[in-house]
Amino acid sequence: MKTGKFLGLLAAGSLILAGCVSPEVVTTNNIDDASLTCDEIKTQMGQLDEIRAEAKKGKTASGANVAAAILFWPAVIGNYSNANEAMNAANKRHEVLVALAKKKRCKF
Repeated sequence: MKTGKFLGLLAAGSLILAGCVSPEVVTTNNIDDASLTCDEIKTQMGQLDEIRAEAKKGKTASGANVAAAILFWPAVIGNYSNANEAMNAANKRHEVLVALAKKKRCKF
């Protein structure tokens, strides 16, 4: 009986953790921005696309997010808040990189 409860709690905990999305919140400006090459700027823009995709997962009603909402609703609020913060930071960083690419006359 105890094993069944433990496995049930373990499964519930796994669903909650699977529903948690923690996209990276990037900084808008970095100290070494002026020294970035065009290839490095392009690479960082690609990384921002990945961060945005991860943030979108946290804002959608996926099965894992719904399960988390049912089992532990504060996790959904945390997911959504973190996703918004990550998305806003990625958008601001993208603007900085675009301006830097224009300044350096990068072609991509």
